Amino acid sequence: MRSVIAVYVENKYGVLTRVSSLFMRRGFNIDSLTVGETDDPEFSRITITLRGDDHIRDQLIKQLYKLENVKKVKLLEKSNSVERELALIKVRNAPETRNEIMTAAEIFRAKVIDYTPDSMTIEVTGEPTKINAFIEAMKPLGITEICRTGAVALERGSTVLM
Repeated sequence: MRSVIAVYVENKYGVLTRVSSLFMRRGFNIDSLTVGETDDPEFSRITITLRGDDHIRDQLIKQLYKLENVKKVKLLEKSNSVERELALIKVRNAPETRNEIMTAAEIFRAKVIDYTPDSMTIEVTGEPTKINAFIEAMKPLGITEICRTGAVALERGSTVLM
């Protein structure tokens, strides 16, 4: 089962190392980890996605709360949150596939952000399932490089984590 966890931490040196070390020590595998400063520069928000059963997820949350600079930990339920990811995908720009690439980009509401005679770089944002579907559509057309951000997520409505 896939889980998304939001962690508010003090924006201090070494906090990310302590959080990621917790995963290593406990043998947890991180699917994605994104970090960014919040509206308050004294705090950062870490969004973690991982796979595992309820027991593994609950153990991780308990362990995160034990870390000194962690202020709040929240499991984001899929039904009550919004999740997005960004991917940059470089594909071969061949005359015989160019129209197919452009059509797929349009269908997925993606943007061509770099164009050269031999490659195109496409930016696609959305839920991870959308990103995965776009990658699958591009594979037969010649992907040469992919860079993904990992998930960012917020709870719906007026709920505030911090």
